[in-house]
Parts: sequence; C-alpha cells; structure tokens
Amino acid sequence: MSTPWHVLGAGSLGTLWATRLARAGLPVRLIVRDSTRLRSYEAAGGLTLVENGQASTQAVPAETADHPAPIRRLLVACKAYDAESAVARIAPRLAVDAELILLQNGLGSQDAVAAQVPHARCISASSTEGAFRDGDWRVVFAGHGFTWLGDAANPLAPIWLDDLQAANIPHEWTADILTRLWRKLALNCAINPLTVLHDCRNGGLTEHHCEVATLCGELAELLERCGQPAAADNLQAEVERVIQATAANYSSMYQDVANQRRTEISYLLGHACKVAERHQVNLPHLQQLQQRLVGHLRSLGLPSD
Repeated sequence: MSTPWHVLGAGSLGTLWATRLARAGLPVRLIVRDSTRLRSYEAAGGLTLVENGQASTQAVPAETADHPAPIRRLLVACKAYDAESAVARIAPRLAVDAELILLQNGLGSQDAVAAQVPHARCISASSTEGAFRDGDWRVVFAGHGFTWLGDAANPLAPIWLDDLQAANIPHEWTADILTRLWRKLALNCAINPLTVLHDCRNGGLTEHHCEVATLCGELAELLERCGQPAAADNLQAEVERVIQATAANYSSMYQDVANQRRTEISYLLGHACKVAERHQVNLPHLQQLQQRLVGHLRSLGLPSD
C-alpha cells in the first residue's frame, strides 16, 4: 500500500492536487479545520474538480487535525500566513520520517514551517497552475501550468514523484528551488499589487507599461544583490509574457481583496522590502508600492500584514 497523501488546506491548489491524486487511485486524506467543517465536507460528498467545463467529484476521506493516525506525507496547501500555525497544530502527528511539501506563495513561510518540525523533511514547491474556487469544496482548473519542487538542504529526489506522474501533475525536481521561488516572488510583486491598485485583470497592466518596467528593474537589482542572478535574468520580458498569457485572469491577490480575504502581502512585497533593507538596497518604487497597497488594504478594512 502506498503512503497516503494528507492534504492540509482545501483551498484552490490543495483541492486541485487532492482531486487529481484521488482520481489516479492514490490514497488521499483531507485535513479540515474542525468538526463543523468536517460535517460540511461530509454533507457535500467530496471534493469537486471542474476541468474543461466538466465537473467530477472525488470522495476523498476527511479528518480533523487531532485525528490519531500518524502522517508521513503532508501537502501543506494553506495560505502563507496560516502555514506555520497549521503545521504546529499537526506536528504531534508527524512520523519521524515525515515529508512536507510546501505549496505557499512568496518567501518566509517555508523557513517558519521548517523551524516548527526540525525532524521532518521540508520540500518547497513553486507552481504556475491556475485554479479558483467557485463554491465550497469545489475548484475550477483555470490554467494548466507546471510545478517545480526541491529541497535546498537535500538534492535527492523523493520516490513519490511517481505519484505526481500518475496523477498528471506536470512537475520537475530541481536542485535550485530557491531560484524558482525568488523568480515567482518577483513575478508576483510586479503583477499582483498593481492589479489590486488599478482594479484590473492581469491584461489591464499593458496600460501601465512604465510602472511595470520600473518595478522589474528594481526587483532585478534586488535579486542580483541577494545572490539570485539567475532569477533576475530577463525578468521584465517574462513579466510581460505572463501578463499577456494570463490577460483574462484576475491575480490571486486581486481575488483575495475582491472576496474580502487577507492577502499574502507580507510574504511577497513585505518580504522583498525586508530583504532590500537587510542588503541596504534603495528601491523607492517597490517601497512606495508596498505603502500604497498597505494604505489601500486598510481603507477596505482588510489586514495589511
């Protein structure tokens, strides 16, 4: 019997992974917040994936964090600001050889989670797959993409990558996951906050070319200064390509604000500005962007951290 995949976080990416793994016949268990959420989930009859307009439901078993069964493989798919506390709650259940796959946006939460579980192997993931929830326990697969996985402390690829192959989750193991994470952070910093402040889809940023270009220049300088030159390479060209390729989409930060949810600002712009300060790099436009976004979130009554 293969090791079960425990999935912590039934948001868009967690549901997207859980449904595809279950569809491939692999053992998956969903961990929900509390008994109220468990009853809601059981009433729904499972997780629903909408792909190419077709909906299919997978009856993935669910449990709460205090279930007694040990966990050997945990997909942490909750938001960056929830990851540390969510893993702390479940830490007593982790086996000595446990592996955690961290699917968080931005940077900062990965180190915080690893500090909670020093005996476990923490593998970081960077995904370009697009998905959004259109109802409770439902996810719409909005954009096929790719997931890079890696462990900065251990370059050896895990055997469970075969499960991702079986589930048709496009992926690649990389020895340089930090470059991927920094590159994704820079892309998110150049696109997401501007879509919120200009109240537009990604494609709307073509009307703000100069602002995007200025941010890309400062982000590339930051990446160079903190030892990530590969992540800085042709950054503006890739940002413009992503804007064109996802022109009809709303960024994840835009969706969070539209749905009155907390954003991951601290792990995106906040992290970039903190690192810039540490390296004594003056990035006035990036810092001004953070201040504008913080002010905007506060004006809407949303958390700004």
